[in-house]
Amino acid sequence: MTNTTDTQLQPGQPAIHRRRWGISLIWIVPIVAAAIGISMLVHAWLSEGPEITILFRTATGLEAGKTPVKYKDVTVGAVTAITLSEDGSHVKVKVALMQSAKSLTSKDSRFWVVRPRIGASGISGVDTLLSGAYIGVDKGQAEETASEFTGLEMPPPVVGDMPGKSFILKSEDLGSLDIGSPVYYRRIQVGRVASYQLGETGQDIKLQIFIDAPYDRYVTTDTRFWNASGVDVSLGADGLKLKTQSVATIVAGGVAFASPMGSQASPADKDTEFTLTADQDTAMAPPDGQAQYIQLKFDQSLRGLSVGAPVQFSGVDLGRVVSINLDYDPVKHRFPTVVGVLVYPERMGRVLEKLPKLEGDNDRQAALFMHSMVKQGLRAQARLGNILTGQLYIAMDFVPNAPKVELDVNARPISMPTVNGSFDRMQEQIANIVTKIEKMPLDSIAKHLDASLVNLDKTLTQVNTHVLPETTQTLQQTRQTMQDAGQTMQQARQTLSGVDNVLADDAPLSQNLGQTLQEVQRTSRSLRELTDLLGRHPESLLRGRPADPALKSKPVAPSPQEESKP
Repeated sequence: MTNTTDTQLQPGQPAIHRRRWGISLIWIVPIVAAAIGISMLVHAWLSEGPEITILFRTATGLEAGKTPVKYKDVTVGAVTAITLSEDGSHVKVKVALMQSAKSLTSKDSRFWVVRPRIGASGISGVDTLLSGAYIGVDKGQAEETASEFTGLEMPPPVVGDMPGKSFILKSEDLGSLDIGSPVYYRRIQVGRVASYQLGETGQDIKLQIFIDAPYDRYVTTDTRFWNASGVDVSLGADGLKLKTQSVATIVAGGVAFASPMGSQASPADKDTEFTLTADQDTAMAPPDGQAQYIQLKFDQSLRGLSVGAPVQFSGVDLGRVVSINLDYDPVKHRFPTVVGVLVYPERMGRVLEKLPKLEGDNDRQAALFMHSMVKQGLRAQARLGNILTGQLYIAMDFVPNAPKVELDVNARPISMPTVNGSFDRMQEQIANIVTKIEKMPLDSIAKHLDASLVNLDKTLTQVNTHVLPETTQTLQQTRQTMQDAGQTMQQARQTLSGVDNVLADDAPLSQNLGQTLQEVQRTSRSLRELTDLLGRHPESLLRGRPADPALKSKPVAPSPQEESKP
């Protein structure tokens, strides 16, 4: 809008017109909009966090502009771009974090994709079925920051802010353990396996386990750990035993721990190192102490003996077999078997206190003690431990009448003399018996025996056809004769009873007649029994009287006159 002001002009001067500007209300709206836009840009610039790159093997479940980044279920960023690496081995995920999430860029922070997973340790990420996958974060503790990270393919079993302690377990092999395998205390799951890696020398494996609070206080300096994976089956004198921590350990493996009874040890510090044993019995056994290596040389075959087989002394496990090698003896031209065993003298317990004290180092003392025991007949044997499987074990025992052997106390390693096992001696005895049987003239014996049986058959046939019928007829005639004699004796008794009445006054004559009649009666009874015996067993004429108590003669009752004698 232009305003002109007329001034008084001098003659010859030109007229000057000045223009004046004014602010219109229509300009207020764009000015305010510009101010708001600038303030929003400044706020966005001030609130913008760092941008990082995360490397994953695949981009499954990820989508640029939609997939969020969450820490403790709070959104702290989002995926802005997904590109493929130059060599095509992995994908690069660009993530824009908020300013408040700047602390999540620590160098040791961990990132992983949370999606539904089903594994031996359970089901995880179920909530992402509806909301979609997202990137999880575990905040690190390092002060240094980084802009590029390698994402985890599996969620970490332990995050940094979980209460509890981590410990290190050393084992010869991993077995069926894996990341996430449970850790049990009194069959209660109190932790899990966090990670594992090979040792520096490659001879062992180091497992990192995490025990949740407050159970971490039960891990003391005297705690024992063992592998509780699978099923432990044992067959002993008290029957079949089956042990397992839970069904989960059969599939995913597991670790268990306990402290010896009466232990008063203090709680272990974080990252304390323990040894992981194969089973509970080995873990809870008393300390073995220093091991002593002994070499055994056997001339026999040791099929059935394996590395790890027990070494026993008087029924007590003192060690185990650690090596089995074949050797050559140029003098005897034989191939003996050399067995190396490790013996733990501490397992003998209080017996060590009663043994004589010897001078010298441990090897010297062991050699001198072994020399004295060998003189008493101590020998090593390979004995049969299971007749079904044929497994052998090494037994150290005193053998009576063992041949004398001079033991070199200066030789290293210490060598103990051996003898053949009892099973091998039994095999030799059986072989000797078989050899003697083979030398017997079995064919000649069989021919003579066959001829004797033929003659015996002829004799028995003759007896059955001729002797026995005639004997039967004779016995029948004898029986008839005995019956007639019995009747005659009965009549004589009646006659004699009358004579007794007549001769009652003559006592001596009466007694003599009574005794005579008793003798006749006994004779008659004996003849009757003989007749009955021959009637039932006519073959007794050839073979003798059979051993039948029912056929024995009954004792003859004494006469009244004999009973009246003083």
